[in-house]
Amino acid sequence: MEKGSVHIFCGEGRGKSVAAIGKAIQEASEGKSVMIIQFLKKRYSEQMEFIARLEPEIKLFRFERSEKSYDSLSEQEREEEKRNIQNGMNFARKVLSTQGCDVLVLDEVLGLPQTGVIDIEGIRSLMEMKDEMSLILTGVSRSEELWEQADEVTLMQMMKP
Repeated sequence: MEKGSVHIFCGEGRGKSVAAIGKAIQEASEGKSVMIIQFLKKRYSEQMEFIARLEPEIKLFRFERSEKSYDSLSEQEREEEKRNIQNGMNFARKVLSTQGCDVLVLDEVLGLPQTGVIDIEGIRSLMEMKDEMSLILTGVSRSEELWEQADEVTLMQMMKP
C-alpha cells in the first residue's frame, strides 16, 4: 500500500493555485482521480470555467456562494460565507476519511485560519487523514508550523512587482 504525499504551495507570490492545478492535471493524466475544493476565491473566474471542462478526470467543488472575494464582504455576508466554507471543510474531511479520490487539492485552505473557520491544528488533522491519498494545500499564509508534516513545500515569492 503506497502512502500519499502532502505538497504545500504557499507565499505572497503568484502562481500557487496554478501550480497546484498543474500538479492535479499531471496526476489526472496518469489515471488518478482528482478533486479540487476552492476556498476564498471569487465565484466566477476563467480558471474555474477551464477546470470544469476537465471533468470527470478532475472534479471542482466550491461551497462559497458570493460572487465577491471574501475580503470584500460585509460582516453579515462573511458570517454566511463562513458557514458555506465550513460545509466545504466538512466535505474535505469526508473525502479524506473515505479516501474518495487519489489526489485532493485544497486551494487557499491556508488562508482559512484568518477567517476563524478552521485553525492550523484543523489543517494538520486533515493532513493526518490523507492515508494513501495525495494532498495539495495552497495559500498566501506560509503556515510554517505545517512544513514538517509536508513532503514538499514550495514557497512562492514575488521578486519584482
